[in-house]
Amino acid sequence: MPLLDPAFVHRSLKLLENRSRPVFGGADHKFLLNPVLSEAEVESFEMRHSIELPTDYRSFLLTIGDGGAGPYCGVFPLGKMDDGFNLKSWEEGDGFIGILAKPFLLKEPWNDLSTQPSSELLETNEKEYERQLEEFEKAHWNPALLNGAIPLSHMGCALRVWLIVSGEKAGSLWRDGRTDDTGLSPIFTRDHRPATFASWYLDWLQAPESMR
Repeated sequence: MPLLDPAFVHRSLKLLENRSRPVFGGADHKFLLNPVLSEAEVESFEMRHSIELPTDYRSFLLTIGDGGAGPYCGVFPLGKMDDGFNLKSWEEGDGFIGILAKPFLLKEPWNDLSTQPSSELLETNEKEYERQLEEFEKAHWNPALLNGAIPLSHMGCALRVWLIVSGEKAGSLWRDGRTDDTGLSPIFTRDHRPATFASWYLDWLQAPESMR
């Protein structure tokens, strides 16, 4: 799996920062990377969750930065994500994150809206609408859908990117569009290949407007 070259990343970030055309998300991360993690810190995370991080992402954490500048609103630090406004630590079983050591099972895009109640029902039977909506949201936001995945980036408007860390799709990236009813779907590079962390990040360095 190809790794990102730290010197190339730093040079590219400086070029993006000085572009005449603004880069989406630049105002959030300001093209700054967080300090790198130590091998002990990364190993501690892996042992705590009984996983091995994808090689390219692991190398990024150790040699480039623990998140910061990156696609969309930037890359989350390891073990953290946004709550809509600020970064916070997450935990397995917190109602949003699945179990990292369990395999990510999706192989095709997923967007099951079959049990979503209709607006007509709201007008005729609000109590039943609320009951059905609660059941729909319980299934729609079931953390088990993202077992074997960690949140990687906030795309804006509560849309996110997840990095798969367990199962057949380990190393790939998936888009979480459940908040606007577009479901979960694999991310592809500009040359139409399944995205890895390194290829996704490199795409952004070379053509940030493609991430809009």
